[in-house]
Amino acid sequence: MMKNKLFFSPIIISCIILAVLTLSTQSSADNTSPANPVPPSTICKSTPYPGFCKSMLVPNSNSSSNAYDYGLFSVRKSLSTARKFLSLINKYLRRSRNLTITAVRALEDCKFLAELNIDFLISSFVTVNGTSSKTLPVFEADDVQTLLSGILTNSQTCVDGLQATASAWSVRNGILLPLTNDTRLFSVSLALFTRAWVPKRKKPAHSTGKHLTFQNGRLNLKMSAKNLEILNTVSNRRLLQTNDDNQVLVSDIAVVNQNGTGNFTTVNDAVAAAPVNSNGSGGYFLIYITAGVYEEYVSIAKNKKYLMMIGDGINQTIITGNHSFVDGWTTFNSSTFAVVGAGFVAVNITFRNTAGAIKHQAVAVRNGADLSTFYLCSFEAYQDTLYVHSLRQFYRECDIYGTVDFIFGNAAAVFQNCNLYPRLPMPGQFNAITAQGRTDPNQNTGISIHNCTIRPADDLNTTSIQTYLGRPWKEFSRTIYMQSYIDGFINSLGWHEWSGDFALNTSYYAEFNNTGPGSNTSGRVNWPGFHVINSADAANFTVSNFLLGNDWIFDTGVPYDGGLL
Repeated sequence: MMKNKLFFSPIIISCIILAVLTLSTQSSADNTSPANPVPPSTICKSTPYPGFCKSMLVPNSNSSSNAYDYGLFSVRKSLSTARKFLSLINKYLRRSRNLTITAVRALEDCKFLAELNIDFLISSFVTVNGTSSKTLPVFEADDVQTLLSGILTNSQTCVDGLQATASAWSVRNGILLPLTNDTRLFSVSLALFTRAWVPKRKKPAHSTGKHLTFQNGRLNLKMSAKNLEILNTVSNRRLLQTNDDNQVLVSDIAVVNQNGTGNFTTVNDAVAAAPVNSNGSGGYFLIYITAGVYEEYVSIAKNKKYLMMIGDGINQTIITGNHSFVDGWTTFNSSTFAVVGAGFVAVNITFRNTAGAIKHQAVAVRNGADLSTFYLCSFEAYQDTLYVHSLRQFYRECDIYGTVDFIFGNAAAVFQNCNLYPRLPMPGQFNAITAQGRTDPNQNTGISIHNCTIRPADDLNTTSIQTYLGRPWKEFSRTIYMQSYIDGFINSLGWHEWSGDFALNTSYYAEFNNTGPGSNTSGRVNWPGFHVINSADAANFTVSNFLLGNDWIFDTGVPYDGGLL
């Protein structure tokens, strides 16, 4: 994350807080069907920016306008606005000769993110506009809410990068103001969509939703005899199980081997050879990466969908780099491995950033891929190891090592059966395992740590270094630890503030039924945002409910528990 994380103006934050504090009262008065006519003055009360909302809707409404109409209109207007902002960024990139390289990189991040926002808004508009019944299946509604949540995350990431590298220039040249206004619009769009199409509360799943056929790195894959022969030749373990049920379809395979005996010698070349815009119906494009240390920066683009990467195992197949914030990279583009292509699966791979604690923010993996899964992988760095940037993500039986905020971002991310290893930070630093970045009360995002183990890494002196479960990076930060083992080195307060009383009222930090000497909640912080929750509340953050994982994780073959244990 940025060394000095900055946010939208205090006035804007105050407006959001005021809206949230009054939301429960307004909701009780606004329980009518979304199909019923409603004036802008009423529906805008359910948004974080009522005044801005009214100024947008009043000129574009009539006496028959309802929540569906307002939601569709706001998404369409957001698309037009996002296109204008991309044009603005492109204009400044064409005139970037006198800018520092770090400022140019921040602008390039903004361009990348603005292009994603346009894609997300087109997809959202097509979904919402294409429903004749004015209702959406639960998973489709979650799709759109996820994309609209991601748009806000992308915009905030652009702000963070510009403010960290070129704040004065950005203000002087009029980038931050339109971006701030755009973010208000995106927030209102998300609120209106949520009001119209998203159920007030997801019903907790009572079934466990277990799928455990893909265990200990043995994959239950279905492929042609030719591809199977190739795979069994290069793999150091037998990958195909004899059980024919629930096999995961593989369309084609590419082998990466540094000795030249495979199809490619680099991971990036294999990614480049993968098909574009696959819908997954024909199976995964499998990239098998044999043992070795791959010193390269891998980026999986948005059109490289449904890729599956399999390595020879943790500490066998290693992808490594050393970009860092200190060396002129934004946090966003410091990652060794970055993925935004939907449906990505990684198995048996180590991802590293070796910049070291002294280089501050240095990301091993940045994940912005919807419906992505990492299984039996290791993430190794110091500050900001794993950037769970946006959209829906699942991590199973992974190892994550780091120091400050080493799991951070604003995805809807569930970590299950993982090992979290705080390690030795720089002198004067403390460890925070998580720093969740939710900026809006309607975003369906957060970090859920379920049935994981939190222990110190071998190099951590637990008597002199303080370690906390997390701290609130953004205003509505949301993190839950449940049914996990917490060792005794965790500070008894559990959680650490970000800066003064920032987000202590609006964040949501929760613990449920954890074990271990560090799990005692009697000495925890007394913030309004901290909660010791019951099983009914905890069920909202399981794989089945938080990620709707029964609808997609099963298809990856990766084992998971859908509900509480």
